[in-house]
Amino acid sequence: MNDDTILNTDNHSTEKEQFEQAALHYHEFPRPGKISVTPIKQLANQRDLALAYSPGVAVPCLEIQRDPTLAAKYTARSNLVGVITNGTAVLGLGNIGPLASKPVMEGKGVLFKKFAGIDVFDIEIAQNDPDKFIEAVASLEPTFGGINLEDIKAPECFKIERELRKRMNIPVFHDDQHGTSIIVAAAMLNALLITGKKIEEIKIVCSGAGAAAISCLDIICALGVNKNNVFVSDSRGIISTSRENLDETKQRYARDTTATTIEEVMDDVDMFLGLSMPGTLSEDMVRRMAKDPIVFALANPTPEIMPELAHAVRPDVIMATGRSDYPNQVNNALCFPYIFRGALDVGATTVNEEMKVACVKAIAAMAHVEATPTTSARNIEKMQRFGRDYLIPGPLEPNLIIEIASAVAKAAMDSGVATLPLDNIQAYRQRLSEFVYNSAFVMKPIFARAKADPKRIVYCEGEDNNVLLAVQVVVDEQLAKPILVGRPAVINDHIEKLGLRLKDGENITIINQDDDPRYKDYWQGYYEKNKRRGVSIELARRDVRRKTTLIGSLLVDNGDADGMICGTFSHYQLHLEYVQSVIDKKEGVNDFYAMNAILMQDRNIFIADTYVHEDPTAEQLAEMTVLAVDQLRRFGITPRVALVSHSNFGASNRASAVKMRKVYQLLTDMKVDFEFEGEMQGDAALNEIIRSNHMPSSPLKGAANLLILPTLDASNIAFNLLKTATSSASIGPILLGTSKPVHILTPSATARGVVNMTALAVTEAQDLENENQ
Repeated sequence: MNDDTILNTDNHSTEKEQFEQAALHYHEFPRPGKISVTPIKQLANQRDLALAYSPGVAVPCLEIQRDPTLAAKYTARSNLVGVITNGTAVLGLGNIGPLASKPVMEGKGVLFKKFAGIDVFDIEIAQNDPDKFIEAVASLEPTFGGINLEDIKAPECFKIERELRKRMNIPVFHDDQHGTSIIVAAAMLNALLITGKKIEEIKIVCSGAGAAAISCLDIICALGVNKNNVFVSDSRGIISTSRENLDETKQRYARDTTATTIEEVMDDVDMFLGLSMPGTLSEDMVRRMAKDPIVFALANPTPEIMPELAHAVRPDVIMATGRSDYPNQVNNALCFPYIFRGALDVGATTVNEEMKVACVKAIAAMAHVEATPTTSARNIEKMQRFGRDYLIPGPLEPNLIIEIASAVAKAAMDSGVATLPLDNIQAYRQRLSEFVYNSAFVMKPIFARAKADPKRIVYCEGEDNNVLLAVQVVVDEQLAKPILVGRPAVINDHIEKLGLRLKDGENITIINQDDDPRYKDYWQGYYEKNKRRGVSIELARRDVRRKTTLIGSLLVDNGDADGMICGTFSHYQLHLEYVQSVIDKKEGVNDFYAMNAILMQDRNIFIADTYVHEDPTAEQLAEMTVLAVDQLRRFGITPRVALVSHSNFGASNRASAVKMRKVYQLLTDMKVDFEFEGEMQGDAALNEIIRSNHMPSSPLKGAANLLILPTLDASNIAFNLLKTATSSASIGPILLGTSKPVHILTPSATARGVVNMTALAVTEAQDLENENQ
């Protein structure tokens, strides 16, 4: 073993240790665990308490006793799923028991909530006897709208799910079986479409006969695969009719054959399905497969064969794995939240085959749509599109909930298992769409676009620890090509102390402000641009050495960087002055403005102008509104603009109210293509009922998501109060009106905030690049 090998091993060990420590820290702080129970009704006074508990709670109790279906109306049951396990088959950890499985179950709850807005109680049952486990779970039916069985070993899991489905009148879904099988089936359908092979004719070899494998075989056979063309192998070899003591699930796939290993049956095989162990599939076996072989090697973390090995012997192979670092990742998160979302929303009594098949077809269809919509022509060429490396959409695609949940809900209604059928499926789709873009996942389309074509982003405070932590995330997620301004020795010292993996010349570029060959050109250019604004030659020379925001601005202005992030120290106006001295305004725009976003649990609110203009004119507010609307559309959000004041629709003639009425008239005269209304008070902006009482004919529908306030004080105070009072995440400040992507943050910006603004700057740079082509 040479020194390089030792070094690489040490680095790998260090990375692993760092990740493990980060995982423990994540689960411990700021509170242990990943979930909590949060009240959704007000408890502000004695009357609220009387309504919530005694005596008021008796009223819905009696109503539900009279009509049990009213539990969906008066309780959280219809949006509550039980994630239940006995810990006998946890991830790749095996039988670690119910208590040790709890972090996994809490994690499942997080995914349900974040992806589909579904609440979860995780229940870990210390019971390995399947009959007693069934009794325990069945008795919980009054609590839940659905049951997600998790990490239960085969073959007991088959009996448990089967019996619970018989006994319970709510959806029971064993995700380890059906989640994997649904995604595999969707990927298979698209692979067959690419190869032109007929589903009823393909020959399949399956390595593995556990819960997931059997469920995969069941669903692909239901879709048209001929069971007589399938060979299945377990730990003892090929499952044949001569084998004894086969359970019922394996008997279904027993073949009349003398073959005992998969190696004996791999000639001219069209598809290999692996849910077994690493190394099960050899290169020689892949070489012997039919034209355009389909290999789904799903063992985790190491598949039955590594994709590069399969491609080396068969360039025509179509691969899928369970790993995120290769194309076509089979990830259960792609479907289970949305199946339950659709099932719960129509009060389904079960998850039947029709609903699973509808999910398969919805996922398969989504792969034929661009991964993330974008107006950038160049980015469109680079986006993932349907093909050998894009059989199924990624688990973070924002439209998954819309397509899958609506397909599942419709299938439940069509098959007669929906107790609360929807009146209008299109209205339901719209409701799902609002969930996607009113959640903390508002950054998803921005991140997806940034990853598709990363740009050079300069970080002016390159020595700042928060910035360095953010840059590590940016590098790991491949969002941008970071450029750090600062003293290399200081930056490298901080990198070492933080245990980061950033290296100048490899994954970052450090601009040495004390020794950069472009220094002379930069200070001279800065001087020429500002010599009539009080900047002398000596001041230009000094500032271009010392002022990192100025250096970053010059990098962007000279085309040596595509975008810029600054402002993590000192005050906003200091940075703005340097930006304005170098960066021009966008063509046709008269001023810069700032906007912040608050990402709440149930909505997103953008507020402007939060930092730049102390008392903007009506004309400035109108211009700012148009620029802000463009940014909302970048996030994929349909803008609904409220011009906010202390008065409603002409009730006051104070200067600020008159100004906001003038903004309304200016936007009307401009014939803008978005909904807006004003002037109005804050409660009317966020509550359509209050607004309609004052102005029944208002064209603004629903809650406003962009608030334009009359002064900087009003905007900044409203933003910080809302952010703090709701404990919400935020994005910004977003600088509007610049000719190039530049954003000035604040000292309170977190590492995640810097990452968010990086991704936004990258998408702006992408659009600018395409505009200039």
